[in-house]
Amino acid sequence: MLLLVLMPAHSVGFEYDGDMSKPVYTSNVRIERIRGPLRSADIPAESEPVMFGVHAGVAEHYGVAPGTEAERATTLDYIVAAAGG
Repeated sequence: MLLLVLMPAHSVGFEYDGDMSKPVYTSNVRIERIRGPLRSADIPAESEPVMFGVHAGVAEHYGVAPGTEAERATTLDYIVAAAGG
């Protein structure tokens, strides 16, 4: 299980009471390795598990053949998408 705790920050429209010890949000995520690079993640607000795998150059690097069940978006793809959003 992975936990991410978001602490208060100074920003426009955010009410801050001065206590940095109180988390604003805690993300509770469970990741299960199915086999090889294929993983399932239970993520808050999603009704179904999110599947991760490898594709393209990442799959080639790890020796995973194209067209397998593990040919899915990588965790890196999700990180880049989240940073861009």
